[in-house]
Amino acid sequence: MSREYPIERIRNIGIIAHIDAGKTTTTERILFYTGRTHRMGNVDDGTTVTDWMEQERERGITITSAAVTCFWRNCQINIVDTPGHIDFTAEVQRSLRVLDGGVVVFDAVSGVEPQSETVWRQADRYHVPRICFVNKMDRLGADFWHTVDMIREQLAASPVPIQIPIGSEDRFRGLVDLFTMQAILYTDDLGSVQETTAIPADLVPFAEEQREHMVEKIAECDDALMEKYLEGAPISPDELRQGLRGATLRGELVPVLCGSALRNKGVQPVLDAIVDYLPAPPDVPPVVGINPRTNTEWKAFADVSRPFAALAFKVVSDPYVGRLVYVRVYSGRLNAGSTVLNTVKGQKERVGKLLRMYANRREEVSAIEAGDIAAAVGLKNTFTGETLSDFNQQVILESIKFPEPVIDVAIEPRTQADQDKLNEALQRLAEEDPTFQVRTDEQTGQLIIGGMGELHLEVLVDRMLREFHVMANVGKPQVAYRETITEKVESVGEFARQFGARNQYARVVLMLEPLPAGTGFEFVHKTKDSVLPRQFLPGVEQGVRESLDSGPIAGYTMVDFRATLVDATYDEEESSEMAFKIAASMALRSGLERAKPVLLEPIMKVESVGPDEFSGALIGDLSARGGQIEGLQARGTGMQAVRAMVPLAQMFGYATHLRSMTQGRGTFTMEFDHYDVVSADVLEQITMGGRR
Repeated sequence: MSREYPIERIRNIGIIAHIDAGKTTTTERILFYTGRTHRMGNVDDGTTVTDWMEQERERGITITSAAVTCFWRNCQINIVDTPGHIDFTAEVQRSLRVLDGGVVVFDAVSGVEPQSETVWRQADRYHVPRICFVNKMDRLGADFWHTVDMIREQLAASPVPIQIPIGSEDRFRGLVDLFTMQAILYTDDLGSVQETTAIPADLVPFAEEQREHMVEKIAECDDALMEKYLEGAPISPDELRQGLRGATLRGELVPVLCGSALRNKGVQPVLDAIVDYLPAPPDVPPVVGINPRTNTEWKAFADVSRPFAALAFKVVSDPYVGRLVYVRVYSGRLNAGSTVLNTVKGQKERVGKLLRMYANRREEVSAIEAGDIAAAVGLKNTFTGETLSDFNQQVILESIKFPEPVIDVAIEPRTQADQDKLNEALQRLAEEDPTFQVRTDEQTGQLIIGGMGELHLEVLVDRMLREFHVMANVGKPQVAYRETITEKVESVGEFARQFGARNQYARVVLMLEPLPAGTGFEFVHKTKDSVLPRQFLPGVEQGVRESLDSGPIAGYTMVDFRATLVDATYDEEESSEMAFKIAASMALRSGLERAKPVLLEPIMKVESVGPDEFSGALIGDLSARGGQIEGLQARGTGMQAVRAMVPLAQMFGYATHLRSMTQGRGTFTMEFDHYDVVSADVLEQITMGGRR
């Protein structure tokens, strides 16, 4: 079966933004205008298509990215509506990894907000072309041009408005298309009827000025257009659009549009812009992978005739069809019922059904091809970030890296009967969410779950109750501290002991040295086979890695250092892999204590927004929490945003305190920034009083 739409007519795009910028509302309007729905969903009413989880509808936020397919101007548009809350940033990250383009939504009052910067950086990392939609032009304090300036200054982008608003706040009526130099007015409540008319007379001079600016920006990115522009020759709207498309795909320009999704104004032009300026799969450079057999580079071209290669980017437990694995096909074709290779694990996987997803609904298809995104049923051992490929042309594509959890809570089943259900629920949730971790505390024996924030863990615990019917007791949130070393040391571990009738012997010499913050842990061996036979190396590395979970200060995970095996001694009769594992662990523990270890705590980037009259109180409160104030910025009419770096331990319960301090008018966002050495008093509290 050949695909309904040629690959050149496919758009894989994500709707990304700060929380409450209007992503989901924009998506709902897109579904309505493309004929996918016959009734507009509303976030406040809990009737949206993409926010289908109970937790999403109750909280009015997007928690999990939802995939939707719709059609516009003879194009198939695969849309992923992503979360805006920082606790669920992993959803945005893995979506951007497999998408070709993005629609970044901004609140016209607030402009560029903290999560806007985060998702923009993530899009930069994956070289995702994007367009901007300045939403909520009908709100009090809406300022289109201020938002454009913020995009230029704070995001280091080159925005080019291709529309200008007609009015703002309660006088927002429509927009001016700078390509055609016509006004678009919306004359009905649903926004389905667009009236194209002449530009209001008082707006003509400004519109002409902005068009000239737009033409100049586009011409600067295209030699042929620049030649025409300098000669004073007319440039047609189609030529301008083609020039803008090229500049957008290269990341040189970012088209900016405006509207009000809630008031049904300006959404259809966004759909046009998706088709006109965002890439089809062949427009994107081929994804590069490694052939595991030859260790050579292999490129996945968006061509159905080439060998099959796909990336699994999301795992979902569906109550009706079981385990769903979302895949993006980069090359070749995947048929339902076929057998493929998980090249990361070297395991065969059989694909049962293939489903084109429509939020929580689905349509079964017989095959998916290069450029497609769909969900596969039957993949038992494939997880997020793993590659599926052809048996004859194996490839491992670049995986997806996720941040480490910064907050822990202890959890235990209320009854013995809940134990098995709890274990199953935790396993399935960990499969779905790579930023959710489960471990057992060696000192206390407690089961510990870790996540990206209080809301993240709150939602996961709520899902355990509702979806898996697990009754569990949950402890208070705990900071996920880390430990590292600050000096280079050499350490020796020697194990010599008799077990039964046999002696066991191993001697290991490790060099421990600190690494830059954020590096993680590295294990290197510099011994020759004559010094230590290869069969003992896995035991050494395993012994080191298994000892990383318990640092010498307070038993927290060790990070940001390198352990190098520089020497070893073995006995042909008495040495074993187990002996070297124990010796390596002894060497590591001894060395860590002498390498001047320090305790690290997560430092959060916090932005608190409140009325002008409370800005002093906001600054004072964050300073009292040990925060370093980084700046103050106007945020809409009569509002100020305070940015600070604050230890996570000081931010528990801040939401309630902020509401009380600002008479219920304050909001804040918080995201992990870096780890830093704890203060002396915090260190004393932790070491004297146990883990916090």
